[in-house]
Amino acid sequence: MRMDSNQEPLLCQSGGFRAECDEVTPYAESGFFSILTFSWLSPLLSEGYRKTLHFSNIPLLAGADRAEEALRILELSWNRTQFPSSAHLVKCLAASFWGLALTSGCFAGLYTCASYVGPLLINYFVSSLTGPNSSLRYELVLVSLFFIAKLVESLAQRHWYFRAQQMGLRVCAVLLSLIYKKSLSMSSLSQQKHSSGEVTNYAGVDVQRIGDFSLHLHNIWLLPMHIVFSVSILYINLGSASIAALLATSLTMLANLPFSKLQQKLQTKIMKAKDARINATAEGLKNMKILKLQTWELKFLEKLESLRKIEFHCLVRFHYIKAASLGLFWGAPLLVAIVTFGSCVILGIPLTTGRVLTALATLRIMQEPIRNLPDLVSMLTQAKVSLDRIRIFLNEQDICNFDVQYLDNDPQETCSIKMCDAKFSWHHEEVFPTLTIPCLCINRATRVAVCGKVGSGKTSFLLSILGEIPKLSGTVEVNGSMAYVSQSPWIQTGTAAENILFGMAMDRVRYENVLDACALVKDLELFSHGDQTVIGERGINLSGGQKQRFQLARAIYQDADIYLLDDPFSAVDAHTAQHLFKVLVHIN
Repeated sequence: MRMDSNQEPLLCQSGGFRAECDEVTPYAESGFFSILTFSWLSPLLSEGYRKTLHFSNIPLLAGADRAEEALRILELSWNRTQFPSSAHLVKCLAASFWGLALTSGCFAGLYTCASYVGPLLINYFVSSLTGPNSSLRYELVLVSLFFIAKLVESLAQRHWYFRAQQMGLRVCAVLLSLIYKKSLSMSSLSQQKHSSGEVTNYAGVDVQRIGDFSLHLHNIWLLPMHIVFSVSILYINLGSASIAALLATSLTMLANLPFSKLQQKLQTKIMKAKDARINATAEGLKNMKILKLQTWELKFLEKLESLRKIEFHCLVRFHYIKAASLGLFWGAPLLVAIVTFGSCVILGIPLTTGRVLTALATLRIMQEPIRNLPDLVSMLTQAKVSLDRIRIFLNEQDICNFDVQYLDNDPQETCSIKMCDAKFSWHHEEVFPTLTIPCLCINRATRVAVCGKVGSGKTSFLLSILGEIPKLSGTVEVNGSMAYVSQSPWIQTGTAAENILFGMAMDRVRYENVLDACALVKDLELFSHGDQTVIGERGINLSGGQKQRFQLARAIYQDADIYLLDDPFSAVDAHTAQHLFKVLVHIN
């Protein structure tokens, strides 16, 4: 029986996307001619012409296009250094995608070489047509060379862009995987440094900018190549006047240096302002009830507007500088042409039809890399800033898995939790530990209540058992599986049943017992679709007591050996708290 689409898992067991199509993309098995002409796309395009495409028509990615293998190689390189720099991150990316970078670079170089064949042959073609010794065979050879060069130029450019975009998508996939894995393994202290809005920016904005830079990557070395070819062709046809063209081009490029430095500084300010605005917006959305209750909407709106003005001011300055840079470079080809032909007139170099057409064609081709230089500088600046931001995030401290020794429910061990001379601190550089436990042994099947005033370290004690606080010294042993109920309820977006099962298989008897123990039976009866009712983001449509009981139900359903409850009855009313205490705490 086919599962309902609302109940199908998004991820298959292998960790990949659950696609409806079982066929791998034809690109993975296409021949040379099919890849050269992109004819492997024809069946999909024909099917899309006849009908609307669905997920069942989209083929699966080839193994080389999946992020798993590239992520494995990238992590091997990344983990070799304790505090990697942005340059090290670039080296890791290069080690993972050097094949695609080299292939796209070869096509980019071939495209550049083929684009200058036309200007090189124009003078010979015009001379043959206007000269007294014209030869039909010679002219046919020139025309054939023109055609072949244009064909090679077109195919090379398409494959250059295709391979570059393919590399950009793989880079985005790998960086997204790194950010996702890092967000799951970060310590509590590291999580406080990077809010959810900042992590969203890393994954949504910074990764995309690094991926987009793949299209501009080869322009860094193609620009000098363009200049060498252009000056060489101009020197062949115009002689020493080409030196003036080279000087004019060099001065135009040097004029962009101050613009690029200003753009990099402003880009850093823009991203900081964007982070602040997104953090404030997310905070407002999370606490909308409080804003409405206290009538703080206008005050909070003023705060958001002030943050938007800061970001807008930086954006205006950035785009003014970019516009000035673009204006300079869009006028550069005309300036170079005036300087070149003016030098010819001054030096007395005759300007024949063939020479003029060759010079104009050469300058036209050279216009594109010069005009794209501001975009290249802008993209390079943005990619550099994004790499720095992602590198700082990836260098944050992880939870140390060796702080706590986990035993697999050893029956010979009488203690469930054992600590000896354990010292913990949120900051490694602190002299005095946050929490010190000289000796502690909690036996099996015992209930322990930890009491103390506010800020005395009760929550820190539970987190030290979980390994969330860095351990300075001592030993911590935990014998058996654990389930943790935090003081602030954590609810995921999904159905009520999904929040309780949390990925485990449904055991109807145990499930109903858990609902009864957590006093959720009546609540589910009031829901429109029972336990299949979708709970909004962060439990927006639940009361505080309901959130806490759902969290308790999730922990109890895990059937763990050790339960860590952090003030579990604070959000429920007295009658419900009494029921929960009798059922959960006094149960054997």
